[in-house]
Amino acid sequence: QVQLVESGGGLVQPGGSLRLSCAASGSFFRIYTMSWYRQAPGKQREWVAGISSGGTTNYADSVKGRFTISRDNAKNTVYLEMNSLTPEDTAVYYCNALLRPQFEYWGQGTQVTVSS
Repeated sequence: QVQLVESGGGLVQPGGSLRLSCAASGSFFRIYTMSWYRQAPGKQREWVAGISSGGTTNYADSVKGRFTISRDNAKNTVYLEMNSLTPEDTAVYYCNALLRPQFEYWGQGTQVTVSS
């Protein structure tokens, strides 16, 4: 069982930056693929970025060049650095841990609002 707790969300002006964190419980964090998803009001949850156990990163086209995902296995934490934020980035951001389909876990989400 893995428990995930996100933090770092909030209100930011367009063009601003935020850093989200996701702290994971358990001893096997390092073997999980970690991802960030987001869900805007009235829309389906969408994948934003992912980082493999080996450190390979991938990004949705909508955030490529603006967001950076990273992980610190010593701290059981994954981060999402978000720059050049726009109102279209407003959403609840969720942390996801995946090993196999039967071993997939979600955090409770953290709200990010981009508005002037």
